Amino acid sequence: MATEDRHVSPYSFREKVWRMLWAIVQATLFRYSFHTWNGWRIFLLNSYGANINSTCVIRRTVKTECPWNLTMGHNSCLGDGVIVYCLGKVTIGNRVSISQYAHICAGTHDYLQEDMPLMRPPITIEDDVWIAADSFVGPNVTVGEGAILGARGVAMTNLDPWMIYSGNPAILLKSRQKMSK
Repeated sequence: MATEDRHVSPYSFREKVWRMLWAIVQATLFRYSFHTWNGWRIFLLNSYGANINSTCVIRRTVKTECPWNLTMGHNSCLGDGVIVYCLGKVTIGNRVSISQYAHICAGTHDYLQEDMPLMRPPITIEDDVWIAADSFVGPNVTVGEGAILGARGVAMTNLDPWMIYSGNPAILLKSRQKMSK
């Protein structure tokens, strides 16, 4: 095989080692922690470079890739079975609920190039958002303040603040009353 035909990993040696170590911790200490030990799971994530507020709820069945790219504000929640694929930066605001089995994916490939290199665009989920069960938020998407993405919705473009979306691809259903804080 010619040298130019070989796959070149987009990850540095250091990142490969951190990913391996995190995978071991996540599969053991994180996954088999007691149901109510949110503080322990937050400690483990923060030990690997995440920035998660101590008031968050992180269920033990959450799967996080590259936690050093994850930030979460206060009183936010990652429900059972949520996948947070943080190849790029994922920023989750305050009072955000990401329901069971939702998938937040900050990684993709540049299909316009023959070798389809890995891209790591960010995802921003602003304050007071609800990402409902089994939904998908794709790379380079901003979910505006107070928006709702309905169950099994797929957001591949930005969602406007205080609007309710549903479907695949997500379409605007109606506006949502802005809550006073």
